[in-house]
Amino acid sequence: MASLLLKNGRVVTADSDSVCDILVEGETIVALGRNLPVQADHTIDATGKIIVPGGIDPHVHLEMPFMGTFSSDTHETGTRAALHGGTTTVIDFVLQKQGHSLREALTEWQGRATGTAVGDYSFHMAVTDFNPNTRAEIKDMIAEGITSFKTFMAYKGALMIDDAQMVGLMQEVKKHGGLVTAHATNGDMIDTLIAQHREQGKLTPLYHYLSQPEVTEAEASGRFADIANYTGVNAYIVHLTCEGALNQVRRATERNQRVFVETCIQYLVLDASLYEDEVNGAKVVMSPPLREKKDQATLWAGINQGLVQVVGTDHCPFMWEQKLLGKDDFSKIPNGHPAIEHRMELLFSEGVTTGKISLQKFVEVTSTNAAKIFGMFPRKGTISIGADADLVLLDPEKKHSISADTHHMNCDYSAYEGWELTGKIDTVILRGQVAVQGGETKVGRGYGQFIKRGKTAF
Repeated sequence: MASLLLKNGRVVTADSDSVCDILVEGETIVALGRNLPVQADHTIDATGKIIVPGGIDPHVHLEMPFMGTFSSDTHETGTRAALHGGTTTVIDFVLQKQGHSLREALTEWQGRATGTAVGDYSFHMAVTDFNPNTRAEIKDMIAEGITSFKTFMAYKGALMIDDAQMVGLMQEVKKHGGLVTAHATNGDMIDTLIAQHREQGKLTPLYHYLSQPEVTEAEASGRFADIANYTGVNAYIVHLTCEGALNQVRRATERNQRVFVETCIQYLVLDASLYEDEVNGAKVVMSPPLREKKDQATLWAGINQGLVQVVGTDHCPFMWEQKLLGKDDFSKIPNGHPAIEHRMELLFSEGVTTGKISLQKFVEVTSTNAAKIFGMFPRKGTISIGADADLVLLDPEKKHSISADTHHMNCDYSAYEGWELTGKIDTVILRGQVAVQGGETKVGRGYGQFIKRGKTAF
């Protein structure tokens, strides 16, 4: 069993910050302390580096069928890019096809990920057709470590379920101790606004944004919280973007309800002004859309207030040629953008170095909270004895810039092209193996493991 010693790094977790050594044997951490009196097979001098737990991105879409095409990152390319950005574990979404079983969908996604993923991965199950047969499958999914179930309140005719199905799903998931997540936007209202804009010949990317005003997200977030409160299920809102939606979560806390909230890095650093570019605006067409500056301020505050627990990506990349499917009609632009590789460095640079959030909060929202909410803690999400040796060494002073020319995502553009960042990931260790060092990938296709998850422990 190979051993690895990391010496003299500044080791930061959600609740500690100290300069110490870390001893790894095999895949796990076996000792922490100052000047550990041990010899190891390999030693890394981490002087001047910050060491944080491997990032967990609980919202990615790899090889996802959507709008007549597939997202462009495979489980191999996507998890490799994630590793380069300090994210050692991702949770991908399995999409049930209407009229088909959860098992069929899981088998399809396993066929794509097993033996190809470079980094560790798990699955959420997106339920798009809740019926008696689906209900009977929930218990088995949870037993197999798929303990979270996604619902779409939009994309009618493809992914959306109605409130009656939502209640039934929540009741069944609650019975077996799982968690329900929601894409919380009002699909009927959005579809109506899209149709109105198209009839009026308003077809540029700006009208993607104007078809999803803040009220569509606020209303659905409140409705989801209300139904979850009635059923008593653990509830989580994915990719929350705006003040109105977060205020619905604040309202829920007044009745002693807990609703977990995820935002995404793009909603913290990009805004809706990008949609005014009639060509390049397509690069940031996603749902929900980018919002206003006041919403960014709300989300940063929400992180510090503990109302927003997770910063993910909703990584769903498409090549520019795919985006051009909607060059004459915004409603045909595949929704999504590439971010899996840049989440942690962007959040460190824009959040920690600017003083918006603390280093501890950075660790919480990039790793620890997701591990707890999605049943991977303390195996993942922390630096402690017995935990997987998923470790990220970050040079806090190093400046660099983002470019599609150098990123590892299978996407030929970047929404962050030319962004200057402070703080660069130097080395990434996954389950005791150096996975990335000096910009080079050190582990191969198939090194990533499926992570069987337990229940929420937050």
